[in-house]
Amino acid sequence: MNNTQVKNRLVKFIQDELKKTKAQKLIVGLSGGLDSAVVAVLCLHAVGSDNLRCILMPSQNSSASSIDDAKQLCHKFDIDYDIVHIGEVVGSYFLDKSPTPLQAGNFTARVRMATLYDISSSIDGVVVGTSNRSEILLGYGTIYGDTACAFNPIGNIYKSSLYKFGSYLQITENILTKKPSADLWSGQADEQELGYSYEKIDEVLKKLVDDNIDSSQLVEHGYDKALIDMTIGRMTKNSFKRYMPNIAKIV
Repeated sequence: MNNTQVKNRLVKFIQDELKKTKAQKLIVGLSGGLDSAVVAVLCLHAVGSDNLRCILMPSQNSSASSIDDAKQLCHKFDIDYDIVHIGEVVGSYFLDKSPTPLQAGNFTARVRMATLYDISSSIDGVVVGTSNRSEILLGYGTIYGDTACAFNPIGNIYKSSLYKFGSYLQITENILTKKPSADLWSGQADEQELGYSYEKIDEVLKKLVDDNIDSSQLVEHGYDKALIDMTIGRMTKNSFKRYMPNIAKIV
């Protein structure tokens, strides 16, 4: 499937899913990163500027470039946006605590999602997901934070594939060339935290998940065992994030 076909299919998906919700508008949390930029532009093609609202939510740890990149995207595509500063909320919760970067980052992600849902309810909108397939399979996201949404148009696209698709959609150059980061704490970088590039991770994910090749076979064919172990370990440990919670049956 070429980029035009992918775009048309995803635009139709967004339109169909919005109709199911009976809501009028789409809400996208715009981080200044590639994933949310792609989703925002797809939503623009699906419903037009009048029915799309992007929300920028800087915290005390957000880089200035993230906000600038998000604004630049909105200006290029004439997308309406609001800026909601959440640093005070996050800071007040941790006032007498000493959180790890991960704790603070997870809380920040959940505050952002709570903000999006509050705004969506006030304007008859729904929150659109921005997690890619790589993140979903690895569980590399905050449950009830960035993983929460009404529906997700890019959840079956690997991160490494989003760059060419983003270029096709004419996403701004600053976003296309920056290092992947959830921007949850100062200096945070996805690939540094994961230990491998998305290109290498995605190659292994495709073999394991899409082609159903056993890990031992991959090792025999020269794939990095540490990379395979990391990938399988994250998929196993975080598999619960991919499903709705189980409810006990008593009848």
